[in-house]
Amino acid sequence: MRTAGSSSGFLVPKGVLGGAVGTFATSMGRMPAEWEPHEATWIAWPHNRSDWPGKFAAIPWVYGEIVLRIAPGEIVRILVNSADHEAQARRVLGKVGVDLARVEFFRFPTNRGWTRDFGPIFVRKDEAPARLAIARFRFNAWAKYDDWTKDDRVPDRAARRLGLSAFEPRIRGRGVVLEGGSIDVNGRGTVITTEECLLDPAIQVRNPGSSRAELEAVLRDYLGATNVLWLGRSISGDDTHGHVDDLCRFVNPRTVVLCHETNPNDDNYEALAENRERLRDMRLENGSAVEVVDLPMPAPLAFNGQRLPASYANFYIANAAVLVPTFNDPNDRVALGILGELFPDRPVIGIHAVDLVWGLGTLHCLTQQQPTREPRG
Repeated sequence: MRTAGSSSGFLVPKGVLGGAVGTFATSMGRMPAEWEPHEATWIAWPHNRSDWPGKFAAIPWVYGEIVLRIAPGEIVRILVNSADHEAQARRVLGKVGVDLARVEFFRFPTNRGWTRDFGPIFVRKDEAPARLAIARFRFNAWAKYDDWTKDDRVPDRAARRLGLSAFEPRIRGRGVVLEGGSIDVNGRGTVITTEECLLDPAIQVRNPGSSRAELEAVLRDYLGATNVLWLGRSISGDDTHGHVDDLCRFVNPRTVVLCHETNPNDDNYEALAENRERLRDMRLENGSAVEVVDLPMPAPLAFNGQRLPASYANFYIANAAVLVPTFNDPNDRVALGILGELFPDRPVIGIHAVDLVWGLGTLHCLTQQQPTREPRG
């Protein structure tokens, strides 16, 4: 990683924990890996019908299955718009058999349901006394849509509800826009992302004029990422313009799964091959090579002439299970088998996502983990 000094500065919202902000950043600032123990998973109950045109009726039932699989291992914190919205969620969850004692409802209005991208990103100080805080990145609907202001308020509301500090990264005085789906961490100091999402100067530009070095400094100062692995492009059909969680994911501190396309005529073939070449030359925070496991792609799915971002890499690692999107494809079984070998400590469960992916995202896009306040072990 480059050693250029950070141009970022912390902002502590009023009404939450105070203290020496710089001390927190330098002595804590670590985003735990997704497989580390969670206190909770955050998810926003669906309501925006435009995200699933003609398919919305099926979507709450998919959410119900997601919550059913997560709740045995951790609390599920569900964002709802109103008392009536909460009642709708309770009805679905009750019918699918969710233990509602494992669910907490927060009446935080949202524009959409893609909690990975606008929800709170938690960081933790592992040294005693352990502390949890929120890296308060900004959200602007992937620099593409107009309806985002409710989503952007969620991290502040979460900080107040939980009694946590929220620290806002800034570059040259501006709040930094960063979606959770654009990064993946190994919890040891390495983050993986894409140039397509964070560095493209013309398409869906989140932070105009920001340099690679400035963004790396933000990732270091606020997520504890001392080592940034830059891939190129993500998969075809990705509405976010480059999110890494459809492309490449850490499965342990040394190993990533990387989407692999075998058809040379497919739109994804060259980009995925180029990313594999990049990874061969990359090193982790300790100088060791990255172990790469190929993850197959399903056959292309399309809606109204638009390719959809169907990818097995959009799995979610919960305490009680690893949830993997499936697409009625022969490679479903192959992907589940690969991930089953990589996660021997918890069951790997397929979630039917053919309807879900019409919203241009699946399981990882919908969820956001909250790590335990104190590390175990």
